[in-house]
Amino acid sequence: MPADLAVIGLGPYGLPLAQAAVAAGIPTLGYRTGPEADPLTPAEVRRMLATGFRTPTGPAGPAELGRVRTAVICAPTPPGADGGLDLTQVEAAARTLAAHMRPHTTVILESPVRPGTTEDFLRPLLEQGSGLRAGRDFHLAYSPSRVDPGNRDFTPANTPKVIGGLTPACTESAAAFYSRLTDKVVRARGPREAETVQLLETNFRHVNIALVNEMAVLCDDLGVDLWDVLRCAETKPFGFHAFRPGPGVGGHSVAQDLTGRAPHSLRMVELAQQVNAQMPRYVVQRAAALLNEHGKSARGARILLLGVTYKADLADQQATPAEEIATRLMSMGAAVSYHDPHIPSWNVADRPVPRADSLYEAAADADLTILLQQHRTYDLQGLSVKAQLLLDTRGATPTGAAHRL
Repeated sequence: MPADLAVIGLGPYGLPLAQAAVAAGIPTLGYRTGPEADPLTPAEVRRMLATGFRTPTGPAGPAELGRVRTAVICAPTPPGADGGLDLTQVEAAARTLAAHMRPHTTVILESPVRPGTTEDFLRPLLEQGSGLRAGRDFHLAYSPSRVDPGNRDFTPANTPKVIGGLTPACTESAAAFYSRLTDKVVRARGPREAETVQLLETNFRHVNIALVNEMAVLCDDLGVDLWDVLRCAETKPFGFHAFRPGPGVGGHSVAQDLTGRAPHSLRMVELAQQVNAQMPRYVVQRAAALLNEHGKSARGARILLLGVTYKADLADQQATPAEEIATRLMSMGAAVSYHDPHIPSWNVADRPVPRADSLYEAAADADLTILLQQHRTYDLQGLSVKAQLLLDTRGATPTGAAHRL
């Protein structure tokens, strides 16, 4: 059966989109743009393949792009050496698509990008490579990806999609596609507005996490229970949205302050990045202080890290703060080990970190256990009993069961 959709980029943005499309009965092709973290389980991918999802390979594979009606570019855009976003994989995806694209194709970019990228970067690549003109010969639009990996409450079907097309016809063509996947489509005035929606949503998360991270440090200095403060504050039915502190901010959505890229940089976002980047160091300081309070030194201490992924119940380690925390602890002379049900092996600074086979025995043996990620399989009440000393950076343990961030 000829495919109706091509998803280019099968990482944290592309695979969930392809999964939703296949579930909606849309014949879908998937193309990788490079090394990409896989947000789905092998069983989920097998179910997709069994219901019509295909990943053509070999020299003839990209030729099938010329037969789809819609192509969505979901290539990752990691931080670049200059502090901006690296568009290398977006460029590769665009060039591959342009070489095979036919008239009347709808092209949508979902990768996180700076405002203006769809028109100023992607459009020229597609037009030059295809000989077609955006807005006349093919439709071009931007839609911010709103995937929340591991969230079972919000799926593509019940999450509104924002769309901004180069022309009104481009917007409507993209809307017609997304209306097959979601209950609600929201039309932006154009691609720059849609790109800026993604910018605002990402920065909103980072700024608010930075605020509660600063509150965590302040509350520890004041001897105040931050987690009780949050419990009470989130009962306010207006003007407050609860965020939780943690050991650092990981994931694929990079905060953007637009420094040097716009007339006015986002100073609050720049500050938030600095605050969040300091959290791994703060966790290590708290760990060393706890050990010292119990008559032990970080040098030679046996420290067990629990959960080394960036998000609970996922195997994704993109920008996980666990790596910096382990590196700093090892540089202090600590003997670091880890446990994570989703990560069978882990290297830090090109050195393998020992994996604990028996969780409770390892916690009982360690001088300090640090909960970095709250995986669903962890019995935190049981761990708090077994561990000699437990530092909970997620506020997940029962009150009084551990030292909390």
